[in-house]
Amino acid sequence: MIKLTAEAAKQILISAEQNDKPSMPLRIAIKQQDDGSFHYAMGFDQQRLPGDVFVNIEKINLVVSEKSKDLAEGMTIDYVELEPGKLEFIFLNPNDPTYTAPGRK
Repeated sequence: MIKLTAEAAKQILISAEQNDKPSMPLRIAIKQQDDGSFHYAMGFDQQRLPGDVFVNIEKINLVVSEKSKDLAEGMTIDYVELEPGKLEFIFLNPNDPTYTAPGRK
């Protein structure tokens, strides 16, 4: 389903500790926009909804809604420096019509 790079996993664990939520699942949400592109969101969430899928990756409990699970299939979450000193989570998702594989333009 979803993959986390080592850097993403490390940053998620740091964030969980800093926010005093070390055991709370991280919810990943994907919404397909009217133009077909995907909008991504994530945050710590202890709510359990019908159809939620729970996955444990790298000591991190992830939860994905039933609506998002097919859109998230094969996605990788990474934590990278996009500009000097600016680190961000990115979503590498081959299901997203705007996705370009790294190294391709």
